Amino acid sequence: MPRNASVRQHVTDQSHDAFLPVTDAPATQALAVKLPDLQDIEAAARVVYRAMPATPQYRWALASRRLGTDCWFKHENHSPVGAFKIRGGLTYFDALRERGAMPRAVISATRGNHGQSVAWSARAHGVRCTIVVPHGNSVEKNDAMRALGAELIEHGDDFQASREQAQVLAQQQGALMVPSFGADLVRGVATGWLEFFRAVPAMDVAYVPIGLGSGICGAIAARQALGHKARIVGVVSSHATTYADSLAARRVVAAPVSTALADGMACRLAEQDALDILLHHVDHVVQVDDHAVADAMRAIFSDTHNVAEGAGAAAFAAALQERERNQGQVVGAVLSGGNVDSAMFARVLSGASER
Repeated sequence: MPRNASVRQHVTDQSHDAFLPVTDAPATQALAVKLPDLQDIEAAARVVYRAMPATPQYRWALASRRLGTDCWFKHENHSPVGAFKIRGGLTYFDALRERGAMPRAVISATRGNHGQSVAWSARAHGVRCTIVVPHGNSVEKNDAMRALGAELIEHGDDFQASREQAQVLAQQQGALMVPSFGADLVRGVATGWLEFFRAVPAMDVAYVPIGLGSGICGAIAARQALGHKARIVGVVSSHATTYADSLAARRVVAAPVSTALADGMACRLAEQDALDILLHHVDHVVQVDDHAVADAMRAIFSDTHNVAEGAGAAAFAAALQERERNQGQVVGAVLSGGNVDSAMFARVLSGASER
């Protein structure tokens, strides 16, 4: 796919097995969030590696056999918080330090992994941290954030409601609202993809789950910085379709959220800045339902004996869904996180989550 020209993009809907045209995005449009270049990402990597080593990537034989072609997993589940988000938190707080703008207190909203990243980095810098989560959030993610020193507040029925409450509290308390998407976060997340693309130069296609957008924008940034050939395929839950709908409409479109498994992709409202980047650089988007995600979680455990949370298995679910079109290709899938509650994972492995 041409990187700097108008492109025809598509959304794949698993229920119709068809490609629907999304947009011809003008390449000359200025982006509000500038993608980091190679120098930026390598500087971010030096910050990240002070707290954690590079995560591994492996070509798994059983997963490759299942997919019918070479399949590589990037194991972001091996980070100190069990997910890729820590990279963005580390670079976000380091940027505050560099600017002499470190606050006394921060507030953010999350379904879990972003909150762990913020809590980890806030603790490292001696900053008080409050995290707002929706009611019914993952018990074990909540516990992990508290263990990292965060004060937890439950508010609302979904991420968007928690985010809006966090913004109110930040104003009331004079705390810094840490966003879930932004340039300093993307710069950190891109370090993982720099590792992956450098390790697998033959990769033809990379599947990336979309929550609020830092993960896929980080993948795009690393690919652009290296001039890598891989096509970037976005993955959304078919029970949380704001990004698929927004790409089709070329504007932010809210969508209801009903996924019971892929909480890391349970966003009701796409981020405009992320959407602008995706319109220029994403090949197409695949929708996966909770049944497909559960199948992928079981397959990953069987083939690699790694634990993947719902959003963490979504990339492989999408690759499996597009198995036929991927024949002869080298496929990369990010295992973006492994933070699934043990009771839920037991239900998934037994098949009870689908009954």
